[in-house]
Amino acid sequence: MTKLSFDELDGDTLHEECGVFGILGHSDAATLTALGLHALQHRGQEAAGIVTFDGQQFHTEKRMGLVGDHYTDPATLAKLPGFVAIGHTRYSTTGEVALRNVQPLFAELEVGGIAVAHNGNFTNGLTLRRQLIADGAICQSTSDTEVVLHLIARSKHSSSSDRFIDAIRKVEGGYSMLALTRTKLIAARDPIGIRPLVMGELDGKPIFCSETCALDIIGAKYVRDVENGEVVICEIQPDGSITIDARKAPSPPAERLCLFEYVYFARPDSVVGGRSVYVARKNMGVNLAAEAPVEADVIVPVPDGGTPAALGFAQASGIPFEYGIIRNHYVGRTFIEPTQQIRAFGVKLKHSANRAMIEGKRVVLVDDSIVRGTTSVKIVQMIRDAGAREVHIRVASPMIYFPDFYGIDTPDAEKLLANQHDSLDAMCRFIGADSLAFLSLDGLYRAVGGTARDEARPQFTDHYFTGDYPTRLQDKEAASNVHRLAVMASG
Repeated sequence: MTKLSFDELDGDTLHEECGVFGILGHSDAATLTALGLHALQHRGQEAAGIVTFDGQQFHTEKRMGLVGDHYTDPATLAKLPGFVAIGHTRYSTTGEVALRNVQPLFAELEVGGIAVAHNGNFTNGLTLRRQLIADGAICQSTSDTEVVLHLIARSKHSSSSDRFIDAIRKVEGGYSMLALTRTKLIAARDPIGIRPLVMGELDGKPIFCSETCALDIIGAKYVRDVENGEVVICEIQPDGSITIDARKAPSPPAERLCLFEYVYFARPDSVVGGRSVYVARKNMGVNLAAEAPVEADVIVPVPDGGTPAALGFAQASGIPFEYGIIRNHYVGRTFIEPTQQIRAFGVKLKHSANRAMIEGKRVVLVDDSIVRGTTSVKIVQMIRDAGAREVHIRVASPMIYFPDFYGIDTPDAEKLLANQHDSLDAMCRFIGADSLAFLSLDGLYRAVGGTARDEARPQFTDHYFTGDYPTRLQDKEAASNVHRLAVMASG
């Protein structure tokens, strides 16, 4: 059997993107931002950063690691005075893992200091970066977010907000972005709304964040979603009042929120696009049970993402639900594996079988998605080793055929399970299960939005299943052209 390192096992998932949080006009801005980032920790665990402004100067604290490891320290929060703050939790989809890439990124410009943080990915970020460097720009990071700062600096508009709008109109892809100046908190969302962004308020003060769970943790009220293509400018006035200027994009295309927010990324207790994530995931399980029934004794979720779908599957099928796999939440990517014998433990570093619920039974494992399939191999073997008579896998999303370019860290297409095998039976044999089935694309659409996919105008972004990328992929096209020219030159 193939032996995998812990990092390889960790790579058999769709890694989270990033999370953003910002608040204007509150005396506890840094503390509230830290709490909001804690609620958004699932969106990025590599690093976190906060920038504040206290009326005189900007303050920045950036740390590698988890929010709770650093921003619960009163001494750290004391270094972040001010009435306005933005924060960011990071999982790198572009740029190296280094402190210089931790957001928010800050720069002193002609119009004053400005900090920027974003969730997502610019599909023309590398192209713009090369153009800026060719024109004399000096880049201090390898993050695509820095491109926005350079574009703001080069804009000819007189106000910081107009410069910001001018800059983001030049970037393409999927993003939710926050910017902080001396008096303003600015929020923006990409033209088709691939990445989520919500607006809330606490004590009359505006808040923007990636998910509603970040509002819940501080007792803030949800106001509305930021619309696709919209820029919202909140400015504190000399008398302390706050004005809100919502600039909607002229004739924006229909919103196409990323489907994987519902499948995997968003926290189950969040409401995304007006829909409960938890309810959507249970519906996926209900639809999966109808599409791919199986005779079995117990439904077992693959923790933690498969739990709501497994509940829906169990309720729809009448088969009992049990926690047949227990997850160890305290194993991180830096776990020491000194010997090959330890490496052979594989997935057991993260998951252990609950033998009492499995032994002698026909088990249905319900997972939210399968990427490479290597972790599924280990989990199936673990369940068999615990005495299961049969092991069936049901996946609450369709097969993943295509990589993402909007902020999800996915493997290359050829490394995806669905592309490595020519049939469902072949995939099943590779994993070692007795049967394998995936939720249909229409079943997923009905679980989330209530109706099947509109082939002419899809309601969501679903390119990882269909190859239907909703925007131009300029950087990818440029890389393909370079590769093609190199092949021609070598031939």
